[in-house]
Amino acid sequence: MKKIFKFITAIALAAPVADSAASETSSSQTEHVSPLACNALALSPEVRKRHFEELGPALLKLKKSIRELPDGYELELPADNKTYQLLTQWAFQERLCCPFFDIALRLDREGGPLWLGLTGRPGTKEFIKMELGI
Repeated sequence: MKKIFKFITAIALAAPVADSAASETSSSQTEHVSPLACNALALSPEVRKRHFEELGPALLKLKKSIRELPDGYELELPADNKTYQLLTQWAFQERLCCPFFDIALRLDREGGPLWLGLTGRPGTKEFIKMELGI
């Protein structure tokens, strides 16, 4: 418990520095807005094949439910190590070909499910709906 308290205290002390850095990053991120389109060529041919033919379909088969959000969707997945490994590989590749996504991975407490959140600016939800056939 003491270690957690020290960690939280360290974060609180560093927060003002991180907050000012985040505001600088936010302004630079808003300068470039990528189109709402998948750029599959952002991935090498080998990675592209695995991403679209193996990882994506495998994760969709594992999907337990879909939760609609105001700006996207959350997919409920099994909270096991294999799913998490597939999901993190997919997420790092997905952010290259679809940089307009906000991608969130969340593990709920008490052994709850693993959630993949895909959200973004206006139009993102419709893109997801079209691509996933929701």
